[in-house]
Amino acid sequence: MSMSYQIHRTDIRIDAEDGFPLAGTLTTGPGDGPAALISSATAVPRGFYRSFAETLVTEHGFSATLTYDYRGTGGSRDARFDGRRISMRDWAHKDLPAALDALKAVVPSKAIVGVGQSYGGQALGLSGRHAAFQRYLMIVPMSGYWRGTAEPWKVLTSMNLIGVPLAVLTGRVPQWAGIGIELPGGVFRDWARWCRDKDYFFNDPVLKAREAYAAVTTPILAIGVKDDPWGTPTAMDGLIKYYSNAPVERRWADPIEAGGAIGHIGFFKSRFKETLWPQAIDWLKG
Repeated sequence: MSMSYQIHRTDIRIDAEDGFPLAGTLTTGPGDGPAALISSATAVPRGFYRSFAETLVTEHGFSATLTYDYRGTGGSRDARFDGRRISMRDWAHKDLPAALDALKAVVPSKAIVGVGQSYGGQALGLSGRHAAFQRYLMIVPMSGYWRGTAEPWKVLTSMNLIGVPLAVLTGRVPQWAGIGIELPGGVFRDWARWCRDKDYFFNDPVLKAREAYAAVTTPILAIGVKDDPWGTPTAMDGLIKYYSNAPVERRWADPIEAGGAIGHIGFFKSRFKETLWPQAIDWLKG
């Protein structure tokens, strides 16, 4: 049974290790439960997760939640940093750790759990900070390899014939390109390159992702969505199999049972508060 708590929500600035300022939203309450760090999907702003973040605090006794925008996206932009030089690996190597430290500073005595959608699930293994999380919920975790998606040719052509040229010529991929909010050019080029590789970023020698993922022992709940054109069973397995030493439970959300189409992003829409969220939240609470 959920309870009702009063909350305090504030927008904060988080400084990454290289000085890049990140925008975050911290929600706190009087609950004695864990604190949750919520890491976004690619090209999805932190505000999209507001209802879920607040529900954890107001109805389930979480002590705090923190959402944040990765560098170069949403509220985390700085003209001093060239978008062509921002790497997607920076999101996992620098931004997630900075947000984690900011949350821990607010509630130093509380357990920390993680919530990651799509890239937010990929970032756990890359970050090197897995030991800080008591458990980690992944929504539509997946390898982005184009052949693993349900619309492979659409993915391949839209990324490489539209997105990559824009990234090279302008240093950014704007919202009108259809990928979500604007992305830095360097991020998009990394993403497109990884998606062309059958092993995604696990063949990128800079990341050393195979070793990093194998080091993770954090309990993981991976929830896929049956009508997600990106996160197919093949795509999920293409990522989750590398968490080889972590206890992983896999579940699949059914749009018919949930009450409507979900897709790659929709799990966190408030319309699914009563159908999709309870199982995920109960698991997070342990």
